[in-house]
Amino acid sequence: MTYLRLSCVAAAAVLLVACGGSDDPARGALIDPPAVVATLTAAQIDAGTASSGLQPLSGKAKCDVKVVALNYATVGAREGESTNASGVMLVPAGACSAAAPLVAYAKGTDVQKPRTLANPQDNETFLLAAMYAAQGYAVVATDYLGFAKSGYSFHPYLHADSEATSVIDSVRAARNAAGTVGASLSGKVMFTGYSQGGHSSMAAQRAAERDYGSEFNVVAGAHLAGPYNLSGSLRIPDAIAGVQFFVPYLVTAWQKVYGTVYSDVKQVFKAPYSGYIENLLPHPTMTYTTLVTSGTLPGGTPNQARDALFQSDFITGSQTSTTHPLYLAAKKNDLLGWNPKARVLLCGGAGDPTVPPAVHQKVMKADFDSRGLANVTSVDVDPAIQATFGPGGKAPTDPQSAEFAAYYAAYHGTYEPPFCHAQARAVFDTVK
Repeated sequence: MTYLRLSCVAAAAVLLVACGGSDDPARGALIDPPAVVATLTAAQIDAGTASSGLQPLSGKAKCDVKVVALNYATVGAREGESTNASGVMLVPAGACSAAAPLVAYAKGTDVQKPRTLANPQDNETFLLAAMYAAQGYAVVATDYLGFAKSGYSFHPYLHADSEATSVIDSVRAARNAAGTVGASLSGKVMFTGYSQGGHSSMAAQRAAERDYGSEFNVVAGAHLAGPYNLSGSLRIPDAIAGVQFFVPYLVTAWQKVYGTVYSDVKQVFKAPYSGYIENLLPHPTMTYTTLVTSGTLPGGTPNQARDALFQSDFITGSQTSTTHPLYLAAKKNDLLGWNPKARVLLCGGAGDPTVPPAVHQKVMKADFDSRGLANVTSVDVDPAIQATFGPGGKAPTDPQSAEFAAYYAAYHGTYEPPFCHAQARAVFDTVK
């Protein structure tokens, strides 16, 4: 991947700045002027956190929050590609005028192609506003390649290098936008993300510290419920909740990036899915729910969905062979084996059926520990989730019960994120 000179990138505070003899804009240059789409008052944020039950974790808002739409230059997943991504910047305003640290956030897995986080009604955006921006942090969050305003032809799902460039270039875009939207940035940068975003934020911290140490003052990373051990996750015998979305997403994305995962889509997927799966996700209109209710993707238990969708030889091979092409692609995107310089928090809930901490968080922490790193902590928020959302304060135990189904259906997407964000902010508060 050919990068533009850092001195030029850092100076790219105007639209479509070309440098280094290239006609392409510098990474992080603003393609559109940053646009304030809304201002959430502290009172509005407090009303939202009170009605949703979030306020005991978020606290009351100290600041108003400007919601700013960004569209910025970045690079694609393959060498030599210049493209763009959109996103949101959340700017503390009102009573908050001090220079703010910048939290770079990476979102969870998204199947809706038009969705942008530059929307004050978006639940994930509101969570970021309440947990961080209303407490005096500036926030920038990318929509990723292939979403919203991005002209990129696909989303390179769980591809660590392009996740990192999307997030790092969002930080540059936020810096370039700051003066226009009344943001004062302190220079300190924190990386965080949830689910897919936990993988993205860790990849971004790794790249920022390794490649751009003089450009970014990285003071902490909080990586939340992320799939860091992708090759290991292929080895588990039972499918995860959401297998019919997440696994075809990464198989087809890695095929587009590497071209080596399969030679014929029918080797991987059964009919009728093989006829359209390669360009299904992200989808212009369908949601997780309608993808299944329409029959576009299979339902049932995770194992039933996996077995309806995938050829059994492909699954067995990826579970057992160290030379299987999916396993080799997964190894390229594992995040094991790096040494963070800044403080790192790993957070998850032991009951998570989608990104099991036993496969990812615990393995990641053990990997850090094996090299004697003292700057990494790991937190399990499962006790708090059980106490808050479990019937009678405990996780339901009867797999056939409606309570069990409802609890675990909501665990990863609804219950877990606020508790991990509260843990992340507690770490960030110590270094801000």
